[in-house]
Amino acid sequence: MKAVSRLSRTRATDAPFEIKAPVDIVLEHLRQVGPAVACLRNESSRLAGWGEELARRLVSGNRLVTAGSAGSAAEVQQFTAELLGRHAGDRQPFSVIALRPGAAAGAASVGAVEIAQGHAEEVASQVRAHIRSGDVLLAVSASGHRHALLEATAAARAAGATVWAVTGAAPNPLAQAADEAICINAPKPQVREAQLIALQAMSECLAAALHALSVRPEPGR
Repeated sequence: MKAVSRLSRTRATDAPFEIKAPVDIVLEHLRQVGPAVACLRNESSRLAGWGEELARRLVSGNRLVTAGSAGSAAEVQQFTAELLGRHAGDRQPFSVIALRPGAAAGAASVGAVEIAQGHAEEVASQVRAHIRSGDVLLAVSASGHRHALLEATAAARAAGATVWAVTGAAPNPLAQAADEAICINAPKPQVREAQLIALQAMSECLAAALHALSVRPEPGR
């Protein structure tokens, strides 16, 4: 009797690879993103409110601190760059600081960075050094379980700052620790896509609110 190798048996029983047309791949991806976008649609009022509130605080001299974990750091980076670049010519500069693990507490820099799991105490120390009452910490995580962001949130709230979180499915620790949270119930890749959409929409609301504040007549005129 001829011996049959394990590899041969495995291949014989494997289902044939399904070849999809490119357009079907695109449609399948859009189908998967749909539920994540639906979550954002339900949170549209909150996103608009965040944009308007952030505009008021920045104009008043308060600070925005941003932090993104793992793959979500890219979404925060784009949001921060848009905010700084889009409003660079405004009548006053805005204070925006991103947490940078591996740097000294006094060396936090503008721009978004990835918050690594092993930097929890360091990140909390940076928050204590830079954030004040009335400031905003924006924390973005596809899981909502990153310990460093939880430590940053605790430090920010202890300082009297407001914490907004954009996370994956609820319940999760970051959403529960924040003052307000938008939770996207979807797989992580779709959560990150929806986070980018959420931050872009918030940026648009911020821009509109800043314009409204700039054209508002002064009292008595």
